[in-house]
Amino acid sequence: MAWIQLRIHTHRDHADMLGDLLMDQGSVAITYEDGQDEPIFEPKLGETPLWQDTVVIALFDAGTDLAPTIEFLESMPFLGKNFEHKVEQVEDKDWVREWMDSFHPIQFGERLWICPSWREIPDENAVNVILDPGLAFGTGTHPTTALCLEWLDSVDLSQQEVIDFGCGSGILAIAAIKLGAKKVTGVDIDHQAIEASKANAERNDVVDQLALYLPEDQPENLQADVLVANILAGPLKDLAPLIAEKVKPGGLLALSGLLREQADEVSEFYSQWFEMEPATHKDDWSRLNGVRKA
Repeated sequence: MAWIQLRIHTHRDHADMLGDLLMDQGSVAITYEDGQDEPIFEPKLGETPLWQDTVVIALFDAGTDLAPTIEFLESMPFLGKNFEHKVEQVEDKDWVREWMDSFHPIQFGERLWICPSWREIPDENAVNVILDPGLAFGTGTHPTTALCLEWLDSVDLSQQEVIDFGCGSGILAIAAIKLGAKKVTGVDIDHQAIEASKANAERNDVVDQLALYLPEDQPENLQADVLVANILAGPLKDLAPLIAEKVKPGGLLALSGLLREQADEVSEFYSQWFEMEPATHKDDWSRLNGVRKA
């Protein structure tokens, strides 16, 4: 199969965000390269540092018209109209193998690990979620998912009822079950997300503890002790009244999918229903937490 790739020079602070945008535009793989011969020796344990001048390389099917993508990127303030880029033809490779090799087990918090099925589990005594990247969003590698997983690991979920609002791959719902939640409900507007969540729940032997619904099928008056929503700032604001009514008084809320510059506005909006805490940040992304007012 033939491919083309789009190479873009950017600052390391923007590389991950640019990669996310390119995936949203239809890229099937993202890689990073050193843009200025700036080798990085002996990074600290757990770090994956990027170069100050990073080349973000996005792979597309050869039939893709990249003009709309380039026009879209020109509207991004951190790139501008004259951003440095190049379109190239690419020789065919075993992309599946290269893709699989890029995923490794990742630890979140003190107890929780997310492990691809083809990798050995690092700690059999830990809380291990087996999850392979697929069609639905959520593998643990994105900062917003990581922020939610770290928060779930930090709270006591024993005997709690949890809602994963916008469940995607089911990663947060499954993690909540394995961290001790009594009952978890996943809701998503995408049929593929529901199917992906179900398949991942079966792989983790928790399918009987996870109820999955499209919005139109969810039970009336659905409420929980904990609600986590990893979606986007716009939907989080639009759906705020609905989200608020699903959290019991005194219940916990975690919101992610937010850029840093969006966090204050969304937090202020949710303060109508919740006692909100200061935002937690990872790279360019944020997580908000709150407690439902009586």
